[in-house]
Amino acid sequence: MRTAKLGPAERAESLAGMAERELDVLVVGAGVVGAGTALDAVTRGLSTGLVEARDWASGTSSRSSKLIHGGLRYLEMLDFALVREALKERGLLLERLAPHLVKPVPFLYPLQHKGWERLYAGSGVALYDAMSMTSGHGRGLPSHRHLTRAHALRIAPALKKDALVGALQYYDAQVDDARYVATLVRTAAAYGAKVANRARVTGFLREGERVVGARVLDVEGGGEYEIHAKQIVNATGVWTDDTQAMVGERGQFHVRASKGIHLVVPKDRINAATGLILRTEKSVLFVIPWGRHWIIGTTDTDWNLDKAHPAASSADIDYLLEHVNSVLSVPLTRDDVEGVYAGLRPLLAGESDATSKLSREHTVAHPVPGLVVVAGGKYTTYRVMAKDAVDEAVHGLDQRVAECVTEDIPLLGAEGYRALWNARARIAQRTGLHVVRVEHLLNRFGVLAEEIFELIAANPALGEPLPAAEDYLKAEIVYAASHEGARHLDDVLTRRTRISIETFDRGTRSAREAADLMAPVLGWDKDQIEREVEHYEKRVEAERESQRQPDDQTADAARLGAPDIVPR
Repeated sequence: MRTAKLGPAERAESLAGMAERELDVLVVGAGVVGAGTALDAVTRGLSTGLVEARDWASGTSSRSSKLIHGGLRYLEMLDFALVREALKERGLLLERLAPHLVKPVPFLYPLQHKGWERLYAGSGVALYDAMSMTSGHGRGLPSHRHLTRAHALRIAPALKKDALVGALQYYDAQVDDARYVATLVRTAAAYGAKVANRARVTGFLREGERVVGARVLDVEGGGEYEIHAKQIVNATGVWTDDTQAMVGERGQFHVRASKGIHLVVPKDRINAATGLILRTEKSVLFVIPWGRHWIIGTTDTDWNLDKAHPAASSADIDYLLEHVNSVLSVPLTRDDVEGVYAGLRPLLAGESDATSKLSREHTVAHPVPGLVVVAGGKYTTYRVMAKDAVDEAVHGLDQRVAECVTEDIPLLGAEGYRALWNARARIAQRTGLHVVRVEHLLNRFGVLAEEIFELIAANPALGEPLPAAEDYLKAEIVYAASHEGARHLDDVLTRRTRISIETFDRGTRSAREAADLMAPVLGWDKDQIEREVEHYEKRVEAERESQRQPDDQTADAARLGAPDIVPR
């Protein structure tokens, strides 16, 4: 079983190793595109480094709709190439690259007009399925089907009877986006990439007009490193323009941020056995099954305030509730909302004023020798973006480099996953865990769940659920710090788990216990434990306060009331 441990010692070794000798490729930014770029580069035989200013996926890549999809609405825009590419990637992820992390999910599309709408929408969904099959990777999902109103209401009793005249049901896929990125980073490390989070690029090294490296601040330890590389890839998403500004050159394109917010509500608040996709005046609205919850999203509005902590306003929340309640027989209220999160899409700036019309295509550029920029795109097609970025970087290397092989590189935990899944009852007997717990772990870690079982065998207390967040075991908290690069309480409650959006208290009741579990791994004393808990509680309160504000400006100001965590 291939694995990679990303604990404190490994992080220190990676930073020192990156500064020791020149790399072929240094990737800046560990969202899904940056992590994918590091995996692409290292599996071509290139010496590769990856640095991230905050945590893996701490920006856009942990705040998406959690969907792996072809983009059904892009068919309506006649963007067939983008849809075909995304459907191929969806199939690869489901079947080969990450079957433990990417799962099928059904969606119901209510029809509101007789006759023409069934023909129009049905033709689009049929084309969607056909394009998936012709990609060579579409056999893992059921085909769409046409439903009568009575049949649709049996599957989704929560819908108002007058909200539809019939329906279509089709399948896409979903993923825990932050967990996927953490697994990508670990996979790159398993193949030899040196990776470090909380390592911020503060400037670029130049020789004449050529970029030859980066100055990197260890945000945790305070040291600064000069990391030399033959090629640097800027994969910083909505921070692309800021990173480019460090070079002192005007970029060849600009990235605009579009804010999307999501609500999380308990599963029992909407009586349905399928997800929903609804049309709005601007875009589409998804109601997505998420374990014992629903995710409702999203919005699409221009954002030019703080990029690190985009805030959801009261107006954003009201917008989503109003639109979803237009089809629900029992409306949702603010009291039903467990969690709220806001993310920023990195859109390539174009002629359009409306962010919903800006391109979801990606682009790659080589603005100055030694520096490649990749931006735009969508989560589903990250692997293609990574391939294009490394292809561009290879042009600047004086050596023969192998072609991209990531189409055939399963992520850590994928190989043997289906065999373990079939043996889950036997694993439950062996470990003493309930079979539901075993399924939960297999669907979060795949074959690497065996490392969790080993932790529990060594310390049976870690097999107990975390207080006030009983979907997760204590062992998962320890493992996040010892193996997955979590450096702070916020990393664990927000990204390694989803406790911050899956509980009404947003993780505050679990915070102290989680910090106590992390402390021995990360060498925290009592003062640091207090700092971590206090910071997390302030962050939650700042987010709650921002969600009571009427608009973006006041919401942003409220959210900034909680500063980022400061290490010891």
